[in-house]
Amino acid sequence: MATRHQARRAVVGLLYAYDLGNDGIEKFSEEILESDKIRNKQREFSLRLFRGTVENLEKIDEEIAKHLQSWDYSSIGKVEKAILRLGTYEILVEGTERPIIINEAVELAKELADEKSPQFINGVLDAVGKPPHRSEEFRTKSEEL
Repeated sequence: MATRHQARRAVVGLLYAYDLGNDGIEKFSEEILESDKIRNKQREFSLRLFRGTVENLEKIDEEIAKHLQSWDYSSIGKVEKAILRLGTYEILVEGTERPIIINEAVELAKELADEKSPQFINGVLDAVGKPPHRSEEFRTKSEEL
């Protein structure tokens, strides 16, 4: 059975593909998760994170950009963006505890990005998760049903 870390890693891959312009990646998301052996509850978890992040992408990007200080958002690598987007979504919409998400994001950055990325991602997500934030501006699929 896959762990939540493995599920998040798969979501980062889906978000990366989406950012590369593969808007149809959602059609193949279940097959991709199956190939990564992400099943049952972890698959539901992964799909919820992926869909929720994509649905709120504009607001998530705005939130991230507010905390970049001297960085230009367009210069951030696609892997780092995927990790930041997922982390921001989980903190602000899912309500997962900040330390858990920051730790997960840093571990994903160590596995998937360059050597300076973990510290950068840690700093940005630490700022994103501090009040005040406007989670009511974000929406989830379940709210639409």
